[in-house]
Amino acid sequence: MAQYGFLGLGIMGAPMAANLIKAGHEVTVWNRTPDKCDSLVALGATRAINAAAVVAAADITFAMLADPAAAERVAFGPTGVIEGMTPGKGYVDMSTVDENTSRDIATGVQAAGGRFLEAPVSGTKKPAEDGTLIILTAGDESLYQEAAPLLDLMGKKRLYLGTVGRAARMKLVVNMIMGGMMTSFCEGLALGDKGGLSRQDLLDVLAAGALANPMFAVKGALIGQGDFTPAFPLKHMQKDLRLALELGDILGQSLPSAAASGKTFKRALDDGLGDEDFCAVVKIVES
Repeated sequence: MAQYGFLGLGIMGAPMAANLIKAGHEVTVWNRTPDKCDSLVALGATRAINAAAVVAAADITFAMLADPAAAERVAFGPTGVIEGMTPGKGYVDMSTVDENTSRDIATGVQAAGGRFLEAPVSGTKKPAEDGTLIILTAGDESLYQEAAPLLDLMGKKRLYLGTVGRAARMKLVVNMIMGGMMTSFCEGLALGDKGGLSRQDLLDVLAAGALANPMFAVKGALIGQGDFTPAFPLKHMQKDLRLALELGDILGQSLPSAAASGKTFKRALDDGLGDEDFCAVVKIVES
């Protein structure tokens, strides 16, 4: 029976790994904070002492890490992914990182004889729990085909986009759009409030027309309740906007709207809102 590994058991990684375990797969897990493994061990996972041990035990290892620095550290650090990699093994990095980080990790994995697939996801905590993420992949096509049944347990749609770096680019474009939408949405809520309009009426109008989308419906309700429990932490959106702007610089594409959103999210981060949901940017807009 094939063996699988999962590194990074945060808001996204834990439910993604749980979906693999619930489907009957044997999964070895590791997280920098060990107690985050507990709920998965209770489901039947095996706990490993470090990332290298996970990779050594698994045919394919998945990772969902916070940012480029974490992805690099887990890949190349002591007792990291590269240390456990041997020829033929697969490493699927589902973290949202820039393309250069993804290529660096791919090069390290390939130098050790392994196969690499980048597979960042579009979606937040609830889709991760429900297995309805959108998974963007690029890299080793044989690994993509081998991992496909596992990806289908974590997502409702998957795309293979070609060479390493293309999925990283796609994810940054998607999150850049989402960050801009959230900023505009929060500005609309604030302007409506100042204009004496019912917030619920505004949400109803948006839901009935061409601007209808799940994010406005869900986040609008949560903002109204003052519930900023993180499904997608604000600090990660700020990071993704920063990386998207860096990509724009590399490609020579002006991104004035994204730059404005990025400044707003940076203010929110500096105000200590990084661990709240990204819709908490409304607090900065309203202020």
